[in-house]
Amino acid sequence: MSEDQLETLIIQVINGAVATIPSYLEEIKENKETLKVENPQEFVYGIVMGMALGMSGAILSTQKEMPSEEDQIKVRDIVYKHIPDIRERIFS
Repeated sequence: MSEDQLETLIIQVINGAVATIPSYLEEIKENKETLKVENPQEFVYGIVMGMALGMSGAILSTQKEMPSEEDQIKVRDIVYKHIPDIRERIFS
């Protein structure tokens, strides 16, 4: 898989994760007593980042070989490049 293809897939994963933000924020508001979350936006940021990194890693692992450390670093770097946009979409 080329780096451009990988980045396109990761962006799709990020967009899918970001699309869940409103429902997560609403769920946290509705379950405030159970979840005991002090900062819902930071909590959702963690969920979105976990989804982006985890799903991207899962996509890589479906290739013919397990992802190398270098592949995992590429995924991390691509996801990290999009952190400002992710944070803006959560905190705006």
